[in-house]
Amino acid sequence: MVRIQPQFYASSLVLVLLLLAPGAASSRPDGQTGSTGSGPVRLRNVAQTAGLDFVHQHSPTPEKHYVESAPGGLAVFDYNSDGRPDIFFTNGASTPSLEKTSAAFANRLYRNDGGMRFTDVTDVAGVQGHGYAMGAAAADYDNDGHVDLFVAGVRQNQLLRNLGNGRFEDTTTGAGIASGEWAVAGGWFDYDKDGLLDLFVVNYVQWSADSSRFCGDQSRGIRIYCHPRFFQGLANRLYRNRGGGTFEDVSTRAGLSKHIGKGMSVAFADYDQDGWPDVFVTNDTVPNFLFRNNGDGTFRETGLLAGVALPAAGRPVSGMGTDFQDYDNDGWADIHLTALSGETFPLFRNDRRGGFEETTQSSRLGTMTARLAGWCSVFADIDNDGRKDIFTANSHANDRIGEFEATQWKQPNSLFLNEGGGRFRDATSEAGLAGAAAVHRGCGIADFDGDGRLDIVVLVLGERAELWQNTTPSEHGWLVVRLRGTTSNRDGIGARVSIGDQVRTMST
Repeated sequence: MVRIQPQFYASSLVLVLLLLAPGAASSRPDGQTGSTGSGPVRLRNVAQTAGLDFVHQHSPTPEKHYVESAPGGLAVFDYNSDGRPDIFFTNGASTPSLEKTSAAFANRLYRNDGGMRFTDVTDVAGVQGHGYAMGAAAADYDNDGHVDLFVAGVRQNQLLRNLGNGRFEDTTTGAGIASGEWAVAGGWFDYDKDGLLDLFVVNYVQWSADSSRFCGDQSRGIRIYCHPRFFQGLANRLYRNRGGGTFEDVSTRAGLSKHIGKGMSVAFADYDQDGWPDVFVTNDTVPNFLFRNNGDGTFRETGLLAGVALPAAGRPVSGMGTDFQDYDNDGWADIHLTALSGETFPLFRNDRRGGFEETTQSSRLGTMTARLAGWCSVFADIDNDGRKDIFTANSHANDRIGEFEATQWKQPNSLFLNEGGGRFRDATSEAGLAGAAAVHRGCGIADFDGDGRLDIVVLVLGERAELWQNTTPSEHGWLVVRLRGTTSNRDGIGARVSIGDQVRTMST
């Protein structure tokens, strides 16, 4: 039985949401394990044959400008409404000027032509961008049926309106979201439930090339990127969609401006099931934020009280990527995030009482991730067994970390399969990921070839992006639910979809 529960919105809904369910029956309860009918997980990098030739330019310099260590994100969305997910990559710029001084620095949009083939349509679409871009988030903010694009960057954010003819229009200035801060990510959600998607922008730290200092080992002449403690943090920003293509900065009114962090990523879910979407923000070396939506246009920061500001050890970690979905099929949104080596990748299970319990160790993730450094983190059912697995894009932030610690800058990505009962197992080698060490950063998951199996795209610094085609044998079925809003936002962002005991929230 399929139940579509518009928890935030009272209408049938638009964007493509892929949900995978075993056969025609409901998936078994999470506490039960056993044969799933799936063979070993198999992923293969087909970026070259697919025509995905993007190479991210982060412009490393001997001066170790801090921005060089922090990119880069991507967005997966159907820009031309043909039913196939396309890929947008952010790109860097020259340093220290932060200008895109050549075509090599352009952000890139690849159209999915079907059959696992892509075409670069950047120039036609007009999405080359400005400045040093960091992250991206796609959604139909004006409810015209065409998915638009927000690009976060270092002192230059950009809002691109999809014209519906294969081209985008830069509406940043007129929309009222221009900013001189260092933004690293963004996300769309309807925080006030007025049917218009609002924009949450994650800001990192105060930085300028003039403030660069030497960090590292002067006696050996080894210079590294400085630790975040040398930089002052920033507050995040919330832009309320007023309609008509304009936004209002309501960060102070909403209660966000007083919370200074060093944000790296954002995810949305109604974790307490009160009908209002909440916000989780990872912070780099300072406590994470959980902004509970009060339902009156304001938020209360409850990270410490809810148990997600810090891991059980009581020390902040280098919070990087995150996802906010239900991994144990109990219907309540849980949280996973990545961090740097020695910190593990924390996992927090929703206790259904307004808080979370850390399950990093009991889930086995603690042991499996202790030596890893991760960026992107995604809950996704890679093997179609009805349980959400965890994929992480891995690499360290410092290119010379191997000269100081027993770890490496370039690392393979990781896949942790959900075995049920709250436990995961490391399937990195089984999936074919272990031999592909690189400087991985942003990632996205979608069924790019339409075969019912989720594929993975990963941005890589200085090398060709990776496109991991999922060829895992499976006896299980799959389902595509297309969401289209009428009185809600057109994308159905925030909608809660249930299949048996599986639940997924539509999010950017």
